[in-house]
Amino acid sequence: MATIRQKHHLNATPEEIYIALTNPFTIELWTGYKAEMSEVPGSEFSMFDGDITGKNLEFVTEKLIRQQWYFEGEAEESIVTLTLKPEKTNTVVELLHTHVPDEAEEEMREGWKKMYFEALKHFFK
Repeated sequence: MATIRQKHHLNATPEEIYIALTNPFTIELWTGYKAEMSEVPGSEFSMFDGDITGKNLEFVTEKLIRQQWYFEGEAEESIVTLTLKPEKTNTVVELLHTHVPDEAEEEMREGWKKMYFEALKHFFK
């Protein structure tokens, strides 16, 4: 099992980024795909037309999102933690993704960069 750590600087406020990551309508705007999302801990979510699914674990408005991502056939829980920290006029988003199956590590690492953070950077231009 692998752990992915990344830091991304986005030209937006923590409030704007938090909404972009938790509001299903906004998620659809920056991903271009249908999304199901709720800020209720224990609720299930689906993004990128079902390519990413899981369970929402914890939310701290404008500061933290914690989710369990599902990987088929894996017993260990894969946990995603996104921490939002204001920095001058930008926000730093720190990603910690634990228990990523080894065979999915490279795809997940690149997916976080391109599908998530590059899309968000473009969205906030």
